Amino acid sequence: MVRRSKGFRSRTRKKLRKRVRERGMQPLGRMMQEFEKGQKVHIVIDPSVHKGMPHPRFHGRTGEVVGKQGRAYIVKVRDGGKYKHLIVRPEHLKPQEQPENQG
Repeated sequence: MVRRSKGFRSRTRKKLRKRVRERGMQPLGRMMQEFEKGQKVHIVIDPSVHKGMPHPRFHGRTGEVVGKQGRAYIVKVRDGGKYKHLIVRPEHLKPQEQPENQG
C-alpha cells in the first residue's frame, strides 16, 4: 500500500485555489496594509503567496491582532476550546468592517 501524503497543503484543492479572474499578481496595497493591536481581522489565505501563510485549517476564521513580528502579525484565534497565536503576513489578512451604529 502507498502511504498518503500529509503535507502542509494536503486536501486543499478547492480551498487554496484562485478563481480565473483573480489570477496573477495581487495588488501591492494588500502587502502594505497596517493593523493596530486589538483590531479584528479575517484570515483569508492568498494561495499565490507562500510566505507567511497560516495553516489552511484557519482559512475563513476571524481573530484579533496581538502584536507584530517583523513584517508579520501575531493573530489570536480561537480553535476549539483554546486560543492559538498564528504568525501571519498581511497578504493573508483582511480588516473586519465595523458595524454601523443602529440608532
